[in-house]
Amino acid sequence: MLPGPRRLKRPSDFGTAVRRGSRAATPTVVVHVRRNHLQDPPEFTRVGFVVSKKVGNAVTRNRVKRRLRHLAVPLDAPFVTDVVVRALPAAATEPQRLGEDLRVAWERAFAKAGA
Repeated sequence: MLPGPRRLKRPSDFGTAVRRGSRAATPTVVVHVRRNHLQDPPEFTRVGFVVSKKVGNAVTRNRVKRRLRHLAVPLDAPFVTDVVVRALPAAATEPQRLGEDLRVAWERAFAKAGA
């Protein structure tokens, strides 16, 4: 479980990361990474999750979100950023791919953001 300071909470933070961040996609997830250019950057990488109604009903969306949260805890961030993980419909239909797809997209998005 991600502790409170490591979560994105404000809609403006989500919007900024999605619009201005580096993006990497796999068949089940899209990862957006935005470096924090604030004068007082946070101590931690903050992560937020977006699971739309296209993924499924409320039970399915919450299950996907819990899986993503669990899979994101051990992932390492090379620098402090805001990360938005957006689930695609395949995240519900192919849960066995979710872990590997998240790791690959995470690494590619950070490689793009660091360049």
